[in-house]
Amino acid sequence: MPKNPLAMALAKVIIAAAWADGHLARDEVNSLKNILAELGQTGGSGEMALTVNEWAELEIYLHSPVGGEERARLVEDLGAALRGPGDRALVLAALDQMLRADRVITREEREAAAEIRSALEHVNLGMFAQLGRLLRGSIRSKAPNRELYLEEFLHNRIYYAVRQRIGKAPEEDLGIPADEAHILALAGGLLARVAQLDNTVTDAEHTRIVEALQQGWGVSYERAALVAEVALAESVADLDYYQLTKEFADTAPVDERIRFLDALFAVAMADGNLSRELSDEISRITASINLTHDHFVAAKRRARGE
Repeated sequence: MPKNPLAMALAKVIIAAAWADGHLARDEVNSLKNILAELGQTGGSGEMALTVNEWAELEIYLHSPVGGEERARLVEDLGAALRGPGDRALVLAALDQMLRADRVITREEREAAAEIRSALEHVNLGMFAQLGRLLRGSIRSKAPNRELYLEEFLHNRIYYAVRQRIGKAPEEDLGIPADEAHILALAGGLLARVAQLDNTVTDAEHTRIVEALQQGWGVSYERAALVAEVALAESVADLDYYQLTKEFADTAPVDERIRFLDALFAVAMADGNLSRELSDEISRITASINLTHDHFVAAKRRARGE
């Protein structure tokens, strides 16, 4: 449970309002984070301050657009968290602060903020009304709720993104067991890391990624291409490669990790010779997934046909 449910509920609604136009630029994200941090300093005795873990959980809402139904659910959750007039005043002031922030506010964002304000102004703060909202919330589950997949988001961002793309658990669509689907997603992320090291992904590198996923996990070309597309898109964002390699090391069997080095070199050499930068990156990945330098050297020799 959050340290302060009101702070988390408010943060989610502010982020949802900023997503109203379907776009959230990096400068907007930074502005929102500043607003949320300031709330922690002005909310009274620091009780509105968010913990490190809570900040991490909010990333799931910064990751992709929040639609109207999901925003409505978040507003309802925020209304249920209000304990009195003081909370409501704080929440409405935060909403106004978001609109006054030094950033471009679109018509859609203003309309969403107006809807949120109207909904919160009409929330009955009486004790019995709050109890009624909580009881209604316990049976309300049809609106989208990405937090059901929070653990996947925190530990395997690419698996989460694939799930969001296809609308169900990847293994249900890929035709492979759940544990293999998780490893497949992690592998896609590491292959994308190598391909994008020079900030450009060529057709040959993309082909090698898809082939590696097909051959390594026995999925169709279409599904391997989907995972590759998601992995490449996620790797452009703030993907945590420490977490990625740690999860891969913890879940993939050692023989699978050893074979995977061949896939990394295949992507690295897709356009010709192996550069020093790519070789060093694969060496770092080798160590991070708990393999030895000897494993790295052997894979490098195989890649060169030695």
